[in-house]
Formats: sequence, C-alpha cells, structure tokens
Amino acid sequence: MQVIDRRKALSIPPVWRLAFRPFFLAGSLFALLAIPLWVAVWTGLWPGFQPTGGWLSWHRHEMLFGFAMAIVAGFLLTAGQTWTGQPGISGNKLMALAAVWLLARLGWLFGLPLMLLIPLDLLFMLGVTGLMARMLWVVRQKRNYPIIAVLTLMIGADVLVLCGLARNDDSLQRQGVLAGLWLVAALMAIIGGRVIPFFTQRGLGHTEAVKPWLWLDVALLVGTGLIAVLYAAGPALQQNALLGGLFLAIAAGHLLRLVRWYDAGIWRVPLLWSLHLAMLWLVVAAAGLALWNFGLLANSSSSLHALSVGSMSGLILAMIARVTLGHTGRPLQLPTGIVSAFVLFNLGAAARVFLASEWPVTGLWMAAICWTLAFALYAWRYAPMLVAARVDGHPG
Repeated sequence: MQVIDRRKALSIPPVWRLAFRPFFLAGSLFALLAIPLWVAVWTGLWPGFQPTGGWLSWHRHEMLFGFAMAIVAGFLLTAGQTWTGQPGISGNKLMALAAVWLLARLGWLFGLPLMLLIPLDLLFMLGVTGLMARMLWVVRQKRNYPIIAVLTLMIGADVLVLCGLARNDDSLQRQGVLAGLWLVAALMAIIGGRVIPFFTQRGLGHTEAVKPWLWLDVALLVGTGLIAVLYAAGPALQQNALLGGLFLAIAAGHLLRLVRWYDAGIWRVPLLWSLHLAMLWLVVAAAGLALWNFGLLANSSSSLHALSVGSMSGLILAMIARVTLGHTGRPLQLPTGIVSAFVLFNLGAAARVFLASEWPVTGLWMAAICWTLAFALYAWRYAPMLVAARVDGHPG
C-alpha cells in the first residue's frame, strides 16, 4: 500500500501535492498586486472601474479574507497532515478549492453580482474549515480544536461583512473585517506560541525550547477572541476605557512572551528575527489601540495597520519563507534576496504605521513599494520551489 500510495502521490503535478504550494504562490502574487492597486486608487491614479461594494470594501475584505486566509489555508491544511497523520488535501480536490478561492477574488474585483459572489466567497471558508475539522476529528486531536473554533468564527465575520455589503452598510462591513482581523490575531497567538519558541531553539542549536505558560496562552487566546466578539457586536468601534484596559493586557501578555522567547542570537538568523519582529508589531498594535481607547491617540488607523500589515502580514512572509523550504525538502537557508525582503517589508510597515498619518501620500507609497518588492522577491525566489517536486524525491 505504501508503494501504491507513493506512486499515486508522485503522479500528481507537484503544485497540487499539498495545500501550501498553490496557496502560498497565489497569496503572494495577490499581495504584490493588490496593495499597489489600492494605493493607486486611493491617490487618484486609477479612475477606472469599481469592484463589488467599491474600492474600500474590496481592500478591507480582500486583504483579510482573500490574501491572509489563502496563506492560513495553505499552512493549516499542510500542517494538519503532520499533526494528525491524515493525508492532506491534494490533486483534484486541491485544484477545486484553489479554483473557488480564485473565482471569489476575481468576482470581488470585477463586480460579480452578490447573489453569485456571496455563496462563492463563503464556499472557500467553509471548505477550509470543513477539511481541517475532518482531519482533527478523525484522530480526536482535541489540542487543535480551538483552531476550528476560530475558523468557524471567521466564517461568521465574513457573513457579517457580506451582510453589510448586501445592505450597503459600511459600519457592518467594518465590524466584520475588524472582528476577522482579531480572529487572525488569535490564530497567530496559538500558532506563534507553538512554533516560534521551537524554531528559535532549533535555529540557535539549544537543547530545549522555552516552555509555554499555559495560563498566559489561554488568557491571550480568550482575550483576543473577546476583542473580536466586541468588534463584531459594534462597541469596540467606539472609544472605551475598559476596552483600552483589555488591549493593554493583550499588549503586555504578548510582550511577556516575546521577552521569554528572546535570545540575542536571533539577530544572526533572519528566519528567526523576522518572526519575533512580526509578533512585536502585535504588541505595538494592541498598545496603540489601548492609547486610542484612553483618548491619547487621535485615531486607530495606524494601530490597526500595525496589526494587519506589520504583524499579520509580517508573520505570513516570515512563515511562508520558512515553511516552503522545509516542505520542499530544502535546508533552512534563505535564497538570495529574502533577507532584503524581510528588511524592506518591515521598513514598509513602519512607513504605513508611523509616516502615513503625517504624510499620507508619501507614507502610503513608501509602504506600498516596500511591500510589493518584499512579496515580489518571495515570488521570484520561491515560485520555482512551489511548482517543482521536492528535492529529496519524497511526495509532498
């Protein structure tokens, strides 16, 4: 059976052998095109057609449920195979899931009628959640059930956005997007808390990883989930000192974890400092939102972009750079130009968070250029790996 299964797996074109391959590739290509397009529209350089719901609705929804969830799907549906011992999605089923994702993205951009776009958009999220839930349920892997809970809530957040779109209610759309953003932060809290200490230990040659404090991990997950629920319900859109205290606690909890994980040796290893910096951006985001809720910052936009750009997208870039190497059978040695991609990305995040509020056009274009170059470097160096067979000859 092992020989037959191996032959069957190797007969599948490499790009369809595991979910990380098409989704990391498609997600990175989408990212490097979508942000310069958005900034061009925002600065008046793109006076053409309108996507479904208008450009702001497109930008908010697609960078979260299009770009970020493509990477989440690729990561989880690949990692699930390792976690459970169950075969990951591949072949025709993976092609179908990727096609649904692509059609939904094209539908949003080119104004597909809502009666077609809404079920198409939800089908991708339902497919990812259902596939992941099945893998975990078969082996009763309760440790990872919280991931299914978060993905299920993400579907709810997407429904909220789509309801807002159907009702032409911008506030409802914003509630859903911000709830979804903090649900991704909850996934980052779960996954980051597991892999970053382990990667740090392996990358620096230590004998043991820093042991997690379960109470802290649970508190961060519950607190972040509560923020998502409050955004979905609406109160988090308004300044509130109690909510500011919750954001401050989230910032302190993540900072405490970073201090525990820290080792000066990470600065010699780009695959490590890129991960740690991404989580530091989460601290900046939560602290900024705490200050906004306390009335000490004029607006929340910069803090939200510290989360969406600096932390979420920074962790995405760092993780896909590492995961692609490991799952294509390569040593963990970054290709030429990827260290520059990490540097450019974080410079762009700083421009978006700290410059764009004072010099909007300059700050946004600096951020967009750095972002685009970073993901272009990833696509250039990693696309050949993603579409080719593993270098060690194994399936996957």
